[in-house]
Amino acid sequence: MFNVTIIKLKDIVKIGIILILIYVFSRFILKKFSNTNYLNENISFNSNELVRYGINLESNIINNISNEELQQKTQINIIKNLFDTQMILKTGSNIFNSKETENQVQPENIASTENTDTSSEQENIKTSQINTVSTDVQTQVVTQNPLIEKYTREYFGVKIKNETDYELTDEMLNASDLKINSKNVIIFHTHTCESYTQSVNSSYEPTGNYRTTDLNYSVARVGDELEDCLKKYDFSVNHNKTFHDYPAYTGSYSRSCATVSEILKTFSSDIIIDLHRDAIGSKEDYAPLVKIGDDYCAQLMFVLGTNGGKLQHPDWNSNLKFAVKVQQKANEIYPGLFKPIILRNSRYNQHLGKAACIIEVGATGNTLEQSVASMKYLSNVINEALK
Repeated sequence: MFNVTIIKLKDIVKIGIILILIYVFSRFILKKFSNTNYLNENISFNSNELVRYGINLESNIINNISNEELQQKTQINIIKNLFDTQMILKTGSNIFNSKETENQVQPENIASTENTDTSSEQENIKTSQINTVSTDVQTQVVTQNPLIEKYTREYFGVKIKNETDYELTDEMLNASDLKINSKNVIIFHTHTCESYTQSVNSSYEPTGNYRTTDLNYSVARVGDELEDCLKKYDFSVNHNKTFHDYPAYTGSYSRSCATVSEILKTFSSDIIIDLHRDAIGSKEDYAPLVKIGDDYCAQLMFVLGTNGGKLQHPDWNSNLKFAVKVQQKANEIYPGLFKPIILRNSRYNQHLGKAACIIEVGATGNTLEQSVASMKYLSNVINEALK
């Protein structure tokens, strides 16, 4: 025995009418939401509610059909049509929402491939546009909880903290007779892994205390920005990002000395910048900051060596004059960009050039964004000082 169920024609007609109504209604909604004037109104639209309404309506019809096989097939078709309808409605909703977001600034992310240089792909920290750098801007030091500024000598506004036994005369600080190759620049990092306080857009995997081997988030990224900015002023730049402090920190200066010596065999340069991040061990939140126009920039600091440590360093005074010359120009156009110069007995590999120096960019409390922002101003200062 088997049962034969008779399908009423009116039930099939009802299903067809409902599907046609859903299709017509969805087309009406799409047309309505694509209208420009309508988009300007404050309307909240929830496509899920319409779908739920359609499902409930269709369920009532299905319940009146007694044939199980037909029920199954009909359910499949109904669900498919409802799914298609939801897709149409979502498309309409996207058209509605696109007008809201098209002019918004989108979040940007720095590429995070470890130990690779993808600075050209990094959108979070954009390469500076040199033609927007102005010298006619208001500058103000805005460091919270600043350290007491200590210095022992001042020369035409340039402050120097002299930690050596040398007495600095005006002749030693007068940079008018400085003669260097002013178009070739070497940038390197003795402490390549130095990094900054993490922010929303510059989060990284640490490999130590404020250290990371990810070149996109370490001081090497700041070097990328300086390189790009200097090149826009027609400097020829050799930027080396070799790890000198990883996996071992001890011996960093010996390793970086070998790196720079090798570079000098094929790339002649007097200006040799060892770019660092200041390490204030007792104040991890210390963030020396200067506001230049609308930019919040990490403050900079020259650290210069001498032959006070008994190592051969015949050009240390030339290095000092270069720093004084640059800082004088910085004080003129961006006062507060630099903290006082520190002069020490250590050599810091600065015997390799006539304008060799350490430039410390910010401290552990600064963010990568603040440190990168400083570079367009530093490059402008260097360019103006060497004209």
